[in-house]
Amino acid sequence: MVGFGGAILTSLNGVVGSGIFALPALLYSAAGSFSPVAILAFACLYATTLAVVAKLSTVFRQSGGAQLYAQHAFGEAVSFQVGWFTVAASMAGASASLHVMVSYLGAVFPVFDDPLLRLATMAFAALTFFAISASGATRAIEAIALGTVLKLAPIGILIGVGLTQNGIPTDITLPTFSAFESVALLLAFAFSGADIAVNAAGEAKNPRKTLMPALFANLAMVAVFYALVQLAYSASAPDPSRADIPLAAMGTSLLGPTGALMVSIAAIFSTATLTLNLFFLVPRILFGMGRRGLLPHGFAYVSPRFKSPVIAIAFFGAFVLVLALSGTFELLAELLVSTEQLAFLVTVGSLIVMWRRNDAGLRETMGFRWAIIIPVAIGYIIWLLLQLDANSVLYTVIMLVIGTALYLASKGSAVRQDGIDLPEGRAPAPKP
Repeated sequence: MVGFGGAILTSLNGVVGSGIFALPALLYSAAGSFSPVAILAFACLYATTLAVVAKLSTVFRQSGGAQLYAQHAFGEAVSFQVGWFTVAASMAGASASLHVMVSYLGAVFPVFDDPLLRLATMAFAALTFFAISASGATRAIEAIALGTVLKLAPIGILIGVGLTQNGIPTDITLPTFSAFESVALLLAFAFSGADIAVNAAGEAKNPRKTLMPALFANLAMVAVFYALVQLAYSASAPDPSRADIPLAAMGTSLLGPTGALMVSIAAIFSTATLTLNLFFLVPRILFGMGRRGLLPHGFAYVSPRFKSPVIAIAFFGAFVLVLALSGTFELLAELLVSTEQLAFLVTVGSLIVMWRRNDAGLRETMGFRWAIIIPVAIGYIIWLLLQLDANSVLYTVIMLVIGTALYLASKGSAVRQDGIDLPEGRAPAPKP
């Protein structure tokens, strides 16, 4: 079972992956010395959408996250699309992380630059992540915890050295609004995945009490961590010619070749832990969809020995490996931010529908503050969606068409084994 610490670990590793190794230079070029403040300000905006997810996590105790909430509020067709979008984007993210991990391995050990060895390494890594995830929640959380220490420790050392040697920058110049808008999608990508722990709520210890504080504790930790990285980078007089590898450049300027090696090692463990985290959490969406009659019932199979959804994990891992070996994950990766915002929009809608029906007695637990949180969350989501380009909109439409076809194809072989559990004695109000 996943406790409070495990929920924080999985949420943290849903956020801190490969993006941190490119984020500092991109933010610095757009927002300059204001970038640490921009990170903290954006975290506050993101917190409004996370508050909606956290609130719903106090009602449900099954795995699935946004897909589960949408199924209860809007029915099967909408919830299938939410699940399909989330899983597809996560597959693309895991595939991209495999490529990044092997690239950093090649930087440290040039033998991994061989094309055949790269492919073999990605296949071996995918099989390893499958084995760890399938071996049960306890072993997966232990492996994620170890990877978290190994990826954060080198960056933490660089932050300490950078701020000790150069001090904390105090000269802050406010950027123009257009400049802040230009980094909106970048920051959205940087914070994406902060709600991922709810996907495995069915394996959490008392999820209705555990997940909400874990989600907010993780968001606060990640925001402070990102801001410290940005402060250290800004104080280290970054080299503009090495903006493509900002942390490696910072490591070199602070500790020479040792610093660059530390960053490469951190990147290897960061991308590996992110991928393992996805292998552990995302198949729980497929498992929940299988249990609730949206996918063939084989997805609902649980290993008698390990108590894990091995078929769902194997399906996820197989597709991740195919995408990684074929190199065709770029189109899906472009949808990551839009996918999360659409899922957030449906999740906000789910909360509103459940409030109107007074499902699980929500009206009695939601005070006036929600009259502020919900409009701000909706405005934030719509603002981010407006930043997307035309290609992202086109790809989203294509994904909707594919999702509709998959939904219709799955209905024939799906078997509903579970309903949706609400708190005992607090059944939803009758639908009008």
